[in-house]
Amino acid sequence: MFNEDRYLEKIPFVTEEKAREIAAKYPTPFYLYDEKGIIDNVESLKKAFAWNKGYKEYFAVKATPNPFLVKLLHQHGCGCDCSSKTELMIAKTLGIRGDEIMFSSNDTPVEEFTYCNGLGGIINLDDITQIAKVEQACGGKLPRKMSCRYNPGGVFNISNDIMDTPADAKYGMTTEQIFEAYRILKEKGVEEFGIHAFLASNTVTNDYYPKLAKILFKLILKVRERTGVKISFVNLSGGIGIPYYPYQDPNDIFAIGEGVQKAYDHYLTENGMGDVAICTELGRYMLGPYGALVTTAINEKHTHKEYIGVDACAVNLMRPAMYGAYHHISVLGKEDELAVHKYDVTGSLCENNDKFAIDRVLPKIDMGDLLFIHDAGAHGFSMGYNYNGKLKSAEILLKEDGSYQLIRRAETPKDYFATFDCFDFYDELIKE
Repeated sequence: MFNEDRYLEKIPFVTEEKAREIAAKYPTPFYLYDEKGIIDNVESLKKAFAWNKGYKEYFAVKATPNPFLVKLLHQHGCGCDCSSKTELMIAKTLGIRGDEIMFSSNDTPVEEFTYCNGLGGIINLDDITQIAKVEQACGGKLPRKMSCRYNPGGVFNISNDIMDTPADAKYGMTTEQIFEAYRILKEKGVEEFGIHAFLASNTVTNDYYPKLAKILFKLILKVRERTGVKISFVNLSGGIGIPYYPYQDPNDIFAIGEGVQKAYDHYLTENGMGDVAICTELGRYMLGPYGALVTTAINEKHTHKEYIGVDACAVNLMRPAMYGAYHHISVLGKEDELAVHKYDVTGSLCENNDKFAIDRVLPKIDMGDLLFIHDAGAHGFSMGYNYNGKLKSAEILLKEDGSYQLIRRAETPKDYFATFDCFDFYDELIKE
């Protein structure tokens, strides 16, 4: 629960004046992304892992599947972590192919393995039973380079804090299955091998990656001993989180990189495996703080509580409704005013959980005020839906020079009704 006594303000990356300029052309609600913040963050990540010659970040496309943003990240050295054919299609369209694609999927249709193989992407195998399906998908022969996803089971903890329970996760293989999978892959002609694991989500601790790295580094030594397979790359996946609450300390990516390096030198370099490449598949960390949902206060209600109704709803950002997740809210232009009014900030869906904030203490909100909902740059727009016939918003990139670019237009009723185009009433539907 949000602790009012420790209230600190997050600073929006856009001024009220600039936001109103954008809103005059592209009405709210809209997603706004900070180009400079994104670029600076990518460069810091690369510096933090520069000690590893083969380091590669594969951006988790699922987090923010916008081709403009994927292209921006690719221009700064990132590949693509894809989980579906449509995400692979984004990579293909942008000219991203081969080892710049990591295909980390589960319960995967054969045709998606085929599509990935056609692009030369690296298939990250989720389950040992899918080896035969990959072989079928690739014309009877496995790709030269493959990865396997590991799930150690049990409970994953750091010190005394339980981070997550891998035993309950549907992803990855057991330890014995991993050994067997590498044996089979080697026998079937795979020449280059990787390993991948994702054991906790949205961690705000510098210890997560180093502890995960130790688990995987020790495992690949056992893999070499038990199977003769030498792992050439270790994929630490995602899991590095962001501080949604304003009083949380952010992760220190340089401390994280240093922690992984220490484990690397101890387990790998000292055992003659100092050439293993490190990969990451970050999404939330890459874009979360650099995207916001901008919405306008359009209604107020005074009943048992004080309500502020905005023109966005859970269709635009479902995390608060789905998870009870906290997203900080700034009232643009009132950042220096005292926060003394308690509101529920709501959308218009016919669901009582359609609330961006409950009992949130904010400056006085007047009709027409612009609210800046922080940390929505990942798993925000991408999780949207169309309940109540609501339409998805536009996405806009705020450029380093202060200009802005529409990178996805807002949906229209015609978009909503597009899949009815095979029926005779379609023309009537789209007349409005």
